Amino acid sequence: MAGFGKFTHAVVRGIPTSLAKEALRTDQLDVVDLEKAQKEHEVYVDVLREKLGLQVIQLPADESLPDCVFVEDAAVVCGDTALITRPGAQSRRNETPEATNVSRRIRLLTNQMMADRPPMYCRVDATVPILRIWRDEGAELWKDFRLYRRAMNSLQRLLDRGQDHGWGNQFEILIYTYWLANGLSYRVVSSVFSVPKATVHRVIHRVAQSIWNNLNRVNSFPQAYEELKAVGQGFADLSGTPAFANVVGAIDGTHIRIKPPQLHQLNYLNYNNFYSINMQAICDAKGTFLDIFVGYPGSVHDKRVMKNSYFYLTARYPPPGYMLLGDGGYPCLQTPVCLLTPYKEPVIGRVQQRFNYRQSKAGSVIERAFGMMKTWWRSTLFRALEVKPTFAPQVIASCAFLHNVCLNNGDTLDPDEDIARDDLDPHPPQEQIGLNETPGFDIRDSLAAQVSYEF
Repeated sequence: MAGFGKFTHAVVRGIPTSLAKEALRTDQLDVVDLEKAQKEHEVYVDVLREKLGLQVIQLPADESLPDCVFVEDAAVVCGDTALITRPGAQSRRNETPEATNVSRRIRLLTNQMMADRPPMYCRVDATVPILRIWRDEGAELWKDFRLYRRAMNSLQRLLDRGQDHGWGNQFEILIYTYWLANGLSYRVVSSVFSVPKATVHRVIHRVAQSIWNNLNRVNSFPQAYEELKAVGQGFADLSGTPAFANVVGAIDGTHIRIKPPQLHQLNYLNYNNFYSINMQAICDAKGTFLDIFVGYPGSVHDKRVMKNSYFYLTARYPPPGYMLLGDGGYPCLQTPVCLLTPYKEPVIGRVQQRFNYRQSKAGSVIERAFGMMKTWWRSTLFRALEVKPTFAPQVIASCAFLHNVCLNNGDTLDPDEDIARDDLDPHPPQEQIGLNETPGFDIRDSLAAQVSYEF
């Protein structure tokens, strides 16, 4: 046998004449018609070979083993695994050596067959409506997957594992994106794709892990001078002033609603009085995420999340001479990262007022990026995530990854109004500058003066 559920070989053994008188039976008065048994056995072998198309391995009868024709009692073979039994009757114990030998032969044949093709553990039902849509190149995928076909093809290439074992990589990605797009239970998704519910669970976790492992393929900081210059020009255009040409990112955090765990519920209760997980992100002027940091409970302040993120701890971005923009929930810093925030309200004079206006025009792109991501995956992100908090960061990161895939393929959309309002909710009060941090007030004042000079 090769693979579960598809038989390729059959093992049979001839009927010894000793079967008639010496074989085990429940009633010793039963009479065995040896000639009839042999004819029926011949028909049985012929059906296996001619009707079922199996390769039949025929073992010779052994007169010393009157029950040897019942080969299924001595071994059970599945793929390259054989279970050799230990018959209860002493007269049948010597059947197992021959069963062991033939099992080895089957294993060699199976391994040779499976080396030529990857194993498929279950057959995909290509007739289900959702797969017919996928196979129809002219059909649009947006309604069911929240991805246009070009973005879906790009996603398939990004996550290509270079193999096609089990259900197939494309099929698994379709299951995962359908689940994200519709916010459905595993049971409903299993019905839509005609696969077991347990398989849907495994596929969703496997694809989420694959995306997590490949985040840097679409979420990465610009490094080359030309890349930084292009990002800076984008923020100069957003703000309406060349004074922001050295801004290479906008940073902020957003809260993703979750169903809290039984333990430590209050850790997930944020300042807006709902349970959540923090997602911090830095984006460019187009709303593409350059970096994400997900996982802290909702009660943790934006500043603390930032101070524990990799980009801050390593001071790897922005490069010297460049800066990030943040809202009033962050401190204004020069080091370890250059982060410019608006002046506190009420502002003093027109210089500060003009700076805050331009800073808000450019910095608000991060809120728009969050709004787009939540609109794309509204069914999953705009209600409490029904997954464990330990798995939620991978789901959230997947949405950020797919957000970038869409933008990189020219797809965009306007945030839904209710989602946009949700991301404009008040931020927590600003925290003080830490001992290892240098304030960026002088840089902000200099930039404010440049902005005001243009008027």
